[in-house]
Amino acid sequence: MTTDELITGFDRALRTLAGTASSQRPNPAAGLPEETLTPEERRHAGGLMRVNHTGEICAQALYQAQALTARNPDVRARFVQAAREEEDHLAWAQERLAELGDRVSYANPFWYAGSFTIGLFAGIGGDRGNLGFVVETERQVEEHLTDHMDRLPPADARSRAIVAGMRDDEARHGAAAREAGAGELPLPVRALMRATAKLMTLTAYRF
Repeated sequence: MTTDELITGFDRALRTLAGTASSQRPNPAAGLPEETLTPEERRHAGGLMRVNHTGEICAQALYQAQALTARNPDVRARFVQAAREEEDHLAWAQERLAELGDRVSYANPFWYAGSFTIGLFAGIGGDRGNLGFVVETERQVEEHLTDHMDRLPPADARSRAIVAGMRDDEARHGAAAREAGAGELPLPVRALMRATAKLMTLTAYRF
């Protein structure tokens, strides 16, 4: 890990947490009308999109750490590209939160730091384990986003379009990691990941 990589990583962390993420692709909700939501529906949609935004904060930290620890340059390039696409998700979720009159999670710095640490440990075992972590992460995120599609207010077409776009990308990232030679993670590791994701979901929805 070079000094330049550390400086770049620190700068990326600051920009992620400062809310300056930008999207290179069009927002999936562009052009869709803003339907009238009840105060309860708006609050609920805001809570779900806050969870999704925090999930993307975690994704930025994970991919950055995994890119730093990747041995193979091709694998490292995959992580960098995935992080770039996940930044689109971060920007889309943040834009939707603003439209809903809601805010990001207060705990985002904590989740970024924790996810970065997890990403470093994921890379210690080599690229197969690193890629295997991506496969499992994206599998769980895809399940989580499908659940949100069921829980979002039916009238909230803008949030639903964003979540659907995010879900398609997550599925593609997981498939790419499998094709690149991902290893299967042990069951206890997968269970711990699921428990951690559950804790993040519960805290981000409210705080």
